[in-house]
Amino acid sequence: MRHIERWVMALVIGAVPPVVGLLAGWWGTFAFLPEGGVAIASMIGVAAGLLFDALFLGRWIRRAQDAPLWAWCAVYLTYSIGVFGFFMGVPAFNLLQALPAGVLLGGRLARERATGDRVLRSARGASAFTTAVLAAACAASAWLALSDPYTAGNLEGMLGLSFEVTRPMILSLIVIGGSGLLALNWVLTRVAVRWTHARLVAGSSPVP
Repeated sequence: MRHIERWVMALVIGAVPPVVGLLAGWWGTFAFLPEGGVAIASMIGVAAGLLFDALFLGRWIRRAQDAPLWAWCAVYLTYSIGVFGFFMGVPAFNLLQALPAGVLLGGRLARERATGDRVLRSARGASAFTTAVLAAACAASAWLALSDPYTAGNLEGMLGLSFEVTRPMILSLIVIGGSGLLALNWVLTRVAVRWTHARLVAGSSPVP
């Protein structure tokens, strides 16, 4: 496994225990602890997650590199839901997942010595999957925006607009912005897969 793939895999897998610890510390104590106690419990949860990483991350990475693709798809879906919720239904941030997804698949193809048509098919398949997931996020975001009577007012206040935002304007923003996000996501995923594969195949020997 090369350095670039190892770093991305460490980031993707290693982020899970601290985040789980943070959420467990927060949601597990907010009902019966004061605000300061909830913050302390959350920090303890993060520290516990980092300890898990220190003890087990290397082992997890070695196992993850040979994990089936459906397992990585499940990880991608989990992150997509988490990112969508964390950024309060704004799908633009889900676009950032295209790059690590492409890097990991490109690294896998390089380790399997894939060439030619297989790389192209895999890149197209990955682009289709990540774009379909993003399309679902965009659809959910559109539904939230259109069903919320305060969307227009929120946009006017957030952007400091001097004119009234109408429903057709919101629809246009959804269609144009969503289409742009989907197209960019497709390109980013495809480029990340092919660039990583080409770089690792042409690069140095694998890191043991």
